[in-house]
Amino acid sequence: MTTPFHVTRRQFLQASALAGGGLLVAFRLDALGLAEVDNPDAGVDDTRLNVFVRIDPDGQVTLTAKNPEIGQGVKTMLPMLIAEELDVSWDRVQVEQASFDPVAFAGQFAGGSNATPQNWLPMRQVGAAARAMLVTAAAESWGVPAGECETEAGMVRHPGSGREASYGELAGRAASVPPPELEEVPLKDPEDFRIIGTAVRNVDNHAIVTGKPQYGIDFTLPGMRYAVFQKCPVFGGRVIGANLEEVRAMPGVRHAFVVEGGTALNGLLPGVAIVADRWWQAKTAREALEVEWDYGPTAERSSDGFFQEARELTAGAAGFTLRSDGDVETALASAERTVEAEYHYPFLAHAPLEPQNCTAWYRDGQLELWAPTQTPQNGVNLVAETLGMDPEDITLHLFRVGGGFGRRLANDYVVEAAWIAREIEEPMKLLWTREDDMRHCMFRPIGFHRLRGGVDAEGRLVGWRNHFVSLGEGERFVTAAGVSANEFPAGFIPSFTLECSLVDMGVPTGFLRAPGSNALAFVYQGFLDELAEAAGKDPLEFRLELLSRVGEEPGLDPERAAGVLRRVAAVAEWDRRSALPRGTGKGIAFHFSHRGYFAEVVQVNVTPGGELTVDKVWAVGDIGSQVINPLNAEHQSQGAVLEGLSQILAQEITIEGGRARQSNFHDFPLLRMPQAPPVEVHFLKTDFPPTGLGEPPLPPVIPALTNAIFAATGHRIRSLPISNHDLSWG
Repeated sequence: MTTPFHVTRRQFLQASALAGGGLLVAFRLDALGLAEVDNPDAGVDDTRLNVFVRIDPDGQVTLTAKNPEIGQGVKTMLPMLIAEELDVSWDRVQVEQASFDPVAFAGQFAGGSNATPQNWLPMRQVGAAARAMLVTAAAESWGVPAGECETEAGMVRHPGSGREASYGELAGRAASVPPPELEEVPLKDPEDFRIIGTAVRNVDNHAIVTGKPQYGIDFTLPGMRYAVFQKCPVFGGRVIGANLEEVRAMPGVRHAFVVEGGTALNGLLPGVAIVADRWWQAKTAREALEVEWDYGPTAERSSDGFFQEARELTAGAAGFTLRSDGDVETALASAERTVEAEYHYPFLAHAPLEPQNCTAWYRDGQLELWAPTQTPQNGVNLVAETLGMDPEDITLHLFRVGGGFGRRLANDYVVEAAWIAREIEEPMKLLWTREDDMRHCMFRPIGFHRLRGGVDAEGRLVGWRNHFVSLGEGERFVTAAGVSANEFPAGFIPSFTLECSLVDMGVPTGFLRAPGSNALAFVYQGFLDELAEAAGKDPLEFRLELLSRVGEEPGLDPERAAGVLRRVAAVAEWDRRSALPRGTGKGIAFHFSHRGYFAEVVQVNVTPGGELTVDKVWAVGDIGSQVINPLNAEHQSQGAVLEGLSQILAQEITIEGGRARQSNFHDFPLLRMPQAPPVEVHFLKTDFPPTGLGEPPLPPVIPALTNAIFAATGHRIRSLPISNHDLSWG
């Protein structure tokens, strides 16, 4: 979930004048350190520069947001960075979504909470360079040193003479100023920030609430057809035959044909495409479609079968070892108390509110796509490879995404639309049903952990062994099913072993928000709570003592982790939890994920009959030295916490006969508003570069909730979802 990049000293910055005296400032992002450079000596194609800053003669400023907007606020955040260093009033700023252009723009993707760390300096440099050019233009016009000039709110002033000019007045002259060296342009002291660190509303809010077209599902073309695509309900199955003639005779149907597809579960799969004048006609025709399938070997797989096989595997030797510190067997044998437990979790679907869709038009050997995707470059590459096309012959347009959560990192729906469009050579839109989206997701992988831990007479954790059964083959995990050898508490325990065994299920998997961490935090932080109980220690103090040790190759900064733990304990009044009545309890957990540190406390109430209510969640995060947009940061944190609660309370995808049983929100329920507790969010500012927020707040809420249930009832939750458990205690 990271993109490699390096900084080059090539200077790709160009200014040009607008008709009527405005200013365009364009950059190549490889000059800002966001793209690989194959040939540093090659000439620059000026036509492929990206325009980040436009200043009109009236002082209106238009800034470009380059990354896909999937609800994480990046379309507002990235321009805020430019506007801050440009020193312009936010109310004079308009924001435009960049087109997809892998040459002019680099790093155009959404995922892994990468937008902030990768763009924090480059976007500020963009704004600072434009401001420096405006200052130079004013200084030359007034015959004064540029160092004597100041900027504020879209104005350049010379305090010594009292002269001033607006950016709009200076824009035309600034277009002829030689651009500054980006690495040398001075950036603001954070104490002088006027936009960064202030609450800014989402730039698309008005358009969203007034129902203006924003999303791929809204897009239409004149004469556009509508398509549906029926894939085998068993993953990887292929078509043997279908009643295509009958379907073609139905009202409005223009085309019905078999797509042979391939075997890659994240690419073009075999199926039957139906194209009609209206989407409902296509859907109705699909209901009459009868397909004979070759289900293949995946038809033998199931969730229950995975768990049975996992238990058998963990009773024997592991397939391979990821980490081994010290002598675990000796440490556990000599421990004062030991704890053994099995933890497991199900497949999960992403369930975005906007189902997968893509509009495509193939004509004269050129393909045009309109797609809500998190990874447009990957989408173009997949289409080019599958259709045997040159990527230069494919144009992809970006849309605001109606929920991604990692699902739209895959581009299977894009390649389906592209293939159908080439077959019919007419503009068409492929739209999945909710059932398609639920049953043909790239699922969060299933997992099983057999754990054993030991504490000494002083209550110190001395040994930890985890046999993890996941999806894959040999020693190769499938997508998103792996675990880091540095996952806490690795590196903080003298004797620690992480072993793995892999099972092949043939089920498509992918990255779900806070990938890996959304499951591992539940296991690791839940088992730590069990060990704290065995040690007779307060769960908070048990974690802090563990973090105080000098770790060997730790995967996290212990001081930052301890900092968020102490702060959340303070704001949640952790030290007063003993006064809570039976049936009410607080749980605590923390996690390091995607460069961010979060600790959370959950308070629950469980009636004697087992009815669960989440009363409140307190969340404290450390994402570095700046919270760029506090309003969005709070909303992102609250949204992540509530999504975590949604996952843990009742969501699961179960596989039977190689197919997903669940199909819609009636059997894969989202959190309802009456279930949503207040979420109080706090941030610690630390001396580290700012990092992202899309994922780090989610993982800790899951174990904090299960730990709270134990505090309230004495029930340990070792498998998810909670709805599968009887919580009654009366």
